[in-house]
This record gives sequence, structure tokens and C-alpha cells, in this order.
Amino acid sequence: MKLPHPMILVCALAVTGTAPAQQIPSEDMQTAHTLKRKITETVKLDYLLYLPQSYHPKSKTRWPLILFLHGAGERGTNLAKVKVHGPPKLVVRNRDFPFILVSPQCPNDELWDPRSLLVLLDDVIRRYRVDTNRVYLTGLSMGGYGTWELGTTHPERFAAIAPVCGGGEPIDIVLGSRRQAQALKTLGVWAFHGAKDPVVDLEESERMMNTLKKAGCRDVKLTVYPDAEHDSWTATYDNPELYDWLLRHERKPAKKQRVGDPG
Repeated sequence: MKLPHPMILVCALAVTGTAPAQQIPSEDMQTAHTLKRKITETVKLDYLLYLPQSYHPKSKTRWPLILFLHGAGERGTNLAKVKVHGPPKLVVRNRDFPFILVSPQCPNDELWDPRSLLVLLDDVIRRYRVDTNRVYLTGLSMGGYGTWELGTTHPERFAAIAPVCGGGEPIDIVLGSRRQAQALKTLGVWAFHGAKDPVVDLEESERMMNTLKKAGCRDVKLTVYPDAEHDSWTATYDNPELYDWLLRHERKPAKKQRVGDPG
């Protein structure tokens, strides 16, 4: 479900052409208007939350966080389905995971909505001891698409992202704001894909990677499993190197803009 948002519309259209004179009105009948309306919406997302074994709410320690987005098959209202793949599956195996893990469930027949995910992320950061310089994003298949979308449109929120067998819209990168472009340059990106994927073509990941490189993103790499089909997530999330790689990335707070600096 896409949340509506305030819009400011200015309409102006010049009419030209070679129509007969009697078909051209004596004056332009179009008038300019502005719509400005505040809309309030309720966001509801069920999610699993994991806290490291040594987590303590009164400790001075702040923990890195992973936001995990599942695939299309795990949508619904049964949160147990979210545990079948990825980091939630590792937690079920009693692995002492060194992250706060947030694993939302996408409702049936919907796709990941970036605005809802940011509301969830902000709420978790407010409630728990999160190291906001070490927030990471990953997801598989439909969640891989969600990772690409959220991670490239709001790169300032994440230190690194790891999309698995997903894809995205390069135009979101090309037409991003100046602030977005600057944040993308220091975003860590490690993508994964199966070379024989019959569901999401490998070209989807390659296209996003090439666009990021052209946009100046310096820390990007793509791992291709030569014999894997759509399930490239099992090998990815079972690999300890992924989590070590995430932890090596930190998003430094943005410098405050001085008066007179370009926006």
C-alpha cells in the first residue's frame, strides 16, 4: 500500500499549432492552481525483533541493526513464515547474532513500501539502543527489490545494503537529489545473484550495479553463483563473511550545512 503524500502542483500549458483560426479560443482558458493538503495515514506492520543475548536496555552499548526484507512467498499474517529464510532463520538455529534484527512481514498481495519501512525503522531506533551509524539493509527476491529501492532512495539511512536476487529502477539513482547522490558515493553495496535464476534475471542486479558505479558509488561488488537458480539466498546468508563485511561499514553523521553553502 503506497501512502499518499502532500503534493504541490502547478499547471501551465502553452497551446500552439496550425489549427484553423476559428478553433483557437480568443484567450487562454487555463488557470494555474496549487493543491496543498496535509494527509495523515496509519501505518501497520507486524515484525519479528531479535535482541543480542548481551543486550541490556540500560547499558551504554549501542548495537548495529539489520533490517531484513523477506520474499513474496512469506507475505501474510503468520509471522512464523518470516523465519524460513535469511537472518531470522539463523536466529532460530540459536546463533548468537551480533545485531539487533528487525524482520517485518509484508501483507498479502502487497509490495514493500519504503515509507512504511522508514516509519518502522524510526520507531525501533527510538525504542531500542541502536547504533544509528551502523544500520544495514538486506532482503531476498521481492525483498531484494525492496532493498534496492529503499537503499538507493534513502542511502543516508544505511551504512551498507545487501540485495539478494533482486532488481530496481536505475532512474531512481540517476534523478536523485544532490544529497542522495552524495550519500550513495559512500554506501556499501554487496549484491548477490544466481547465474541461472529463472525468476529474476541476473541482468537486473548487473544493471543496478553499473548505474551505481556511474553515479560514483565506490564500494560496490556483485557475487554471482554460477550454478544457482533463484535460491541464491541460502549460500549468501549462511556465509559469515557477509556479516563481517556489514560490520566494517559505518555511516558517519552528515556535516551540518553552513549558511551560504549550496544545498
